[in-house]
Amino acid sequence: MTSLAGDTMTLWTRYVIDHDSMRRMGRADVLIAGMRGLGVEIAKNVILAGVRSVTIQDEGVVEWRDLSSQFYLKEADLGQNRALCSEKQLAGLNVYVRVSAWANKLDEDFLSKFQVVVLTNSPLEEQLRVGAFCHSNNIKFIVADTRGLCGQLFCDFGESFEVRDTNGETPVSAMIARISKDNPGIVTCTDEESYRCEFTDGMFVNFSEIQGMTELNSYGPIEIKVRDNYSFSICDTSNFSEYVKGGVATEVKQPEILSFNPLNVALDEAIRDPELVKMTDDGKRQRHQSLHLAFQALHRFTQKYSQIPHTRSQADAEVLVTITKELCRDAEFDQLDEDTVRQLSLVASGDLAPVNAFIGGLAAQEVVKACSGKFTPLRQWLYFDALECLPQEDDGVLSENACAPRDSRYDGQIAVFGSAFQDKLNKQNYFLVGAGAIGCELLKNFALIGLGAGEGGNITVTDMDSIERSNLNRQFLFHSKDIGRLKSEVAAESVKEMNPHMNITAHQNRVCPETEEVYTHSFYSSLDGVAAALDNVDARVYLDQCCVRNKKPMLEGGTLGSKGHTLVVVPHLTKSYGPSTSGGQEAIPICTLKNFPHRIEHTLQWARDQFEGLFKQTAENVNNFLSDPTFVDRTFARGDVEAVEILEGVYRSLGEEWPQNWADCVSWARRQWETLYNNHIRQLLHCFPPDQVTSSGLPFWMGAKRCPHPLTFDSNNTTHMDFIVAAANLYGQIYGITGSRNHADIQSILQGVKVPEFTPKSSVKIAVTDQELKEENEERKEDKVKLEMLKEKLSKHLLKDQSFRMHPQEFEKDDDSNFHMDYIVAASNLRAENYDIPTADRHKSKLIAGRIIPAIATTTAAIAGLMCLELYKLVQGHQKITSYRNTYIYLANQYFVPSQPCVAPTFTVAGRRYSLWDDFLVQGRREGQKEMTLEELLKHIQVKHTRCQHQTLKRHQIPFTLSLTPVFSKSSFITDLVRTATKCEIPDHQQMLEIVPSFEEDEDCQTVPPIRYLLR
Repeated sequence: MTSLAGDTMTLWTRYVIDHDSMRRMGRADVLIAGMRGLGVEIAKNVILAGVRSVTIQDEGVVEWRDLSSQFYLKEADLGQNRALCSEKQLAGLNVYVRVSAWANKLDEDFLSKFQVVVLTNSPLEEQLRVGAFCHSNNIKFIVADTRGLCGQLFCDFGESFEVRDTNGETPVSAMIARISKDNPGIVTCTDEESYRCEFTDGMFVNFSEIQGMTELNSYGPIEIKVRDNYSFSICDTSNFSEYVKGGVATEVKQPEILSFNPLNVALDEAIRDPELVKMTDDGKRQRHQSLHLAFQALHRFTQKYSQIPHTRSQADAEVLVTITKELCRDAEFDQLDEDTVRQLSLVASGDLAPVNAFIGGLAAQEVVKACSGKFTPLRQWLYFDALECLPQEDDGVLSENACAPRDSRYDGQIAVFGSAFQDKLNKQNYFLVGAGAIGCELLKNFALIGLGAGEGGNITVTDMDSIERSNLNRQFLFHSKDIGRLKSEVAAESVKEMNPHMNITAHQNRVCPETEEVYTHSFYSSLDGVAAALDNVDARVYLDQCCVRNKKPMLEGGTLGSKGHTLVVVPHLTKSYGPSTSGGQEAIPICTLKNFPHRIEHTLQWARDQFEGLFKQTAENVNNFLSDPTFVDRTFARGDVEAVEILEGVYRSLGEEWPQNWADCVSWARRQWETLYNNHIRQLLHCFPPDQVTSSGLPFWMGAKRCPHPLTFDSNNTTHMDFIVAAANLYGQIYGITGSRNHADIQSILQGVKVPEFTPKSSVKIAVTDQELKEENEERKEDKVKLEMLKEKLSKHLLKDQSFRMHPQEFEKDDDSNFHMDYIVAASNLRAENYDIPTADRHKSKLIAGRIIPAIATTTAAIAGLMCLELYKLVQGHQKITSYRNTYIYLANQYFVPSQPCVAPTFTVAGRRYSLWDDFLVQGRREGQKEMTLEELLKHIQVKHTRCQHQTLKRHQIPFTLSLTPVFSKSSFITDLVRTATKCEIPDHQQMLEIVPSFEEDEDCQTVPPIRYLLR
C-alpha cells in the first residue's frame, strides 16, 4: 500500500484509527464473497477504510432483484457476473487499495491468500466449510446475511486474538494536586481537571512530570482503584520521596486476548450461552434468540426445496415454523417466538438497501477490527430486525400477488412491502439538507429504494460546499476528478447513474433565515418530508423549526467516529428536535489560553486564535476601514477595550508594520517569534516568579498551572524555522507579497534582523482568572485617551494607492500548500515547549485545530440505513409511536440503544390541550379578495376555535423579533399592523407571518399556539 503519511485519502480514517492500526490495515488482504447488495456495501466500506487489497467473489449473475440494493449494477448488467460487473466501480473508490474480482469457487488454496474472509448471503454448508478452514489457519472469518427486514452477523477471529485498544477513546489523563506517602498511596487530582467518572477501577496509569516523588515517573503502568471523583489509590509509596508538586496521570491502554469459537461450535453455544448473541435491541431478546434458530431453519428450507420461502406465502411460513421447532427441540430451547419466524419467512425473499446498509456498516467495522486489532470485536453473534416497518394492522394484509416479482429494479423491495407502496415511494417529494458523508449514503439509499423516482416525485438536495480530497474516504459518491466541484451537483449526477429514473434537483444554498426567499412556505408545503444530514446543532435546530412550522416529518442523523445517532420527528406524534441545549464543546477560559495552558488542546486553540487575529481579522478590519467611512465610529460602540485593540491593529498594519518586500515579512515573523515565545513568557515570570506563593502559602505554580520558561531562537531548530517560514509567508499573503520556502534564503535574511531588547515591566498586571480580567477591563481608563488619539491618527491617514486592499486568510485545514496548518502546528508546539506540554504531530493538530468531527464510512452507512428504515414508516403513514425508533450506536463496542421517540409534550390554554404541532392557520388573503383586518382575523379564530377568546396580537415573530402589545385599530389590515409595529417592510418573498396571540382566559400563559397567517 502507498505510504500512509502522504495519503490524504486515509486521513479521516486515521482520526478514528491511529497510525499503527492503519499500518496493520495496510498489510491486510480481505476477501468478500457475494456481490449482492450486502456484499457490495461491505466492500465499499472496507475499501474506503484503507486495507492493502480487497478481492470480491461471486459465481452468480445479475438478477432484477439485485438492483434493489446493489448500487453498482445496472439493467445492462442483467445476466452477467456480479463480481466482474462491480470491480471497476469499487476499484475507483480508493486508488491505494488493490481491488480484484474472482468468479470461481472458494477453494482452500484461494482462501489461504487472505487475512480476513467475509461470506455474504451464502448457504450454511459453505459457511461451515470455509469457517472451519479459516479457524484452523488463523484467518479471521465473518458471516453476514440479510433476509428482508432481518439481518445476521457472526465473527470468528481465532483461538487467540489480541485487542490492543478496546474502545479507541483518547486515554484518560488528569493533573495531580498531591500524592500521599502511604500503602497504598493516594493520588488526588486537581478539581480544575474534571475527569469525573472517567478513571475506573482496574485501569493502568503512567505518571510523568512529578516533582519530588520522582520514582513514579519511571515506575511503569500502575493499576489504580478509584476512591472518589478526584482521587484514586496506587501502589505502596511509603518508601518514596516526598511529593513536591506537579505531575500528570495518563491511562495506559492494556491489550486483551480474546478467544472465539468456530462456527460449528458457536451455532449451538449461542443457545446455551445467551451472552454470545449481541442484542441490537434489549427489548427483542427472545425475538433475536428465535432468529438465531430461524436463520438456520431458512438454510434447511432452501436445501430441501431448492428455494427460499415464497414471498407472502403463509404455507411456506408454517413449514419454516415447523423446521424451526425441530431445531428448538434439538437445542432444548423452549422460548421460540413463532410470529417472528413467520414474519421472517414472509419477507425472506426481500432484499432491502437500508438493511444492507446497516448490517454492511457493522460487518465492515468488524473487518477493520480484524485487520487493526483496534476496538472490541463482536463475540460472536448479532441479530437485527426492523419488522415494525411492515404495514400496520389497519392497513390490511399484503397478498402474494401484491409482492410478486415484476422484472423491476425494485423487486427486492416489492417482495417486502408490495407494489402499491413502491408507487407511493416513487411519488415522494423530499428535501435533503447536506451532501456530505451521511448525505451521500442517504442519496444512495434513496436511489435504490426509488424515493422520488416516479412521476411527480423529486429529491431536492442542497449543500453549499465543494469537494475536498479529504472527503473521498467517506463520501463515496465523489472521486478525485470531482475535487473542487460542488457536492450537491456531483452527488445528484452520481445517484442518477445508479438509478436513471431518479428525479433530483441540486441546490447550493445554506438553509437559514437568509435563504427563506428560496425555501418558502410553498416550498415546504410541496414536500412529503425532510432529511437532515448536517454537521452542526444550530443548523439542525433551524431546520427543525421549519419542519414544525410547516408540519413536515424530519429524519435526522449524525456520527462521531464509530458513534452515531438517528432521530425521527413525526408531526402531531413525537416531540421535535428542539432548541439547542448545549453550546457544544466547553469553552476554554481566556486566562488559560493567554497565560496558563496545560494541555495541547489549549496551545492549539491559542494558535488558532493567533492565526485568526494576525492573518484574518486584522486584514478584514483594515479593509472595512478603507471602504467604510463609519467604521471607526462603529468600532467605538464595541467598548473601549475591544475598540483599542481593533484600531491599534489597523493603524499598525497601515503604518509601521506594513512590509514593503519579502525581507520585511521575514523580519516581522522573527520579531513575532520573540514576542510570543520569549518576551511574553519573561513578563509572565516577572509577575509570577517560579517560587511565587499564594495568600494561602501554597505554590502559585502547581496543579493546572505549569510554570513556563522562555525559548531562545535557534535558526537550526526545525520547529523555530517552521514558524518563521509559515508566519512570513502568511504575512506576505495578506499584503500581496510573494513568499518563499527557501530556508537558506530565509536564514540569510534572519542574520540581518534586529530584534528589539525587552525588559519586563513591573507596572504590567496579569489576570489569573477570567473574572479578574473582566474587572480589570472595566476599570481601564487610559483606553478612552488612546481611542481619541487613534481616531485622530487614522483620520489623517492617507494611502498613495486608494485601491489597496489586504487579503484576509480564511483558515483551510486541507490545503497543505497554504501554510495554514504549518503555522498552527509550529505555533502550538512552540508554546507547548514553553510550558513543557507534550507536543502534537500534524495529524493530531489538524484534528483538534481544524475542529474536525471524525467520520468513517462504516458508521455513516449504518446510520443512513437506520434513517431509511424510519423513512419506510413515514411513507406508509404509521401513526403508532411504538412503531418508530430513535437509535444510538457505538460500533467500537457493538453498543446499540434503540428507543421509542418521546411523545410531543402538551400544554393547556383556555381550557384546551395543545402541542407544539398545533397552530391557527389562517389564509389571510384569498384569491380576488382583500386581506383580513384585525377584527376579521379575531372573528375567524373565534368561530373556528370557539373556546378561544383572543384579546390581542402580541407580536409578529418571523423574521422580526419585536415583542410588544400595541393598541391597534381593529379595521387595520394585518400587514399594515406588522409594518407599524416592526418599523420594517415585509420582504416580498415572505409567505407567512407567525403571530403569537394572548388569551383572556390565560393572559400569563407562556406557551400558546401561534397564528400562522398566510399572505398568499
